[in-house]
Amino acid sequence: MANILTKPGKKYARLQLLMQLLVILLSTATIYFCWGLSAAHSALAGGAVSIIPNIVFAHKAFKFAGASASQQVVDSFYKGVKLKMVLTAILFVLCFKFIDLTPLAFFTTYSLTMLAPFLAGVVIKFNFNQQ
Repeated sequence: MANILTKPGKKYARLQLLMQLLVILLSTATIYFCWGLSAAHSALAGGAVSIIPNIVFAHKAFKFAGASASQQVVDSFYKGVKLKMVLTAILFVLCFKFIDLTPLAFFTTYSLTMLAPFLAGVVIKFNFNQQ
C-alpha cells in the first residue's frame, strides 16, 4: 500500500515527467523537420539522457514520507540524487560512444528537457492539498 503522504509528490513528479516527454517529442519533431532524421535521432537521445535519470529519481525519492520515516526520506532523496548523477554520466558516455550524434540537436533537446520541470511550476497550477 502506498503511503498517502507521498501521493502529492508522486502526482507532481508524474506531471513534470509528462511535460518533459512533451518537450522531447516536440523538440524531436521540430528538429526532424528542420534538420532531418539523423539530427532527430540525436535529439531523441538527448531527451532520453535527460528523462531516464529523472524517472529513476522520482521513483526513489517518493518511497517514504512522514515524521516517523524522516531519516528514510532524506536517505532516499540522497540515494536518488546520487543514482541520477551516475546514470546521467553513464548515459552521456554511452550516447557519445555508440551513437553518431549531431551535438546541437542532442544538447538542445537535453537542455530544453532539463528546463521543463522549472516551467511546470508556472504552467501547471498544482495544489499540494489536492487529493
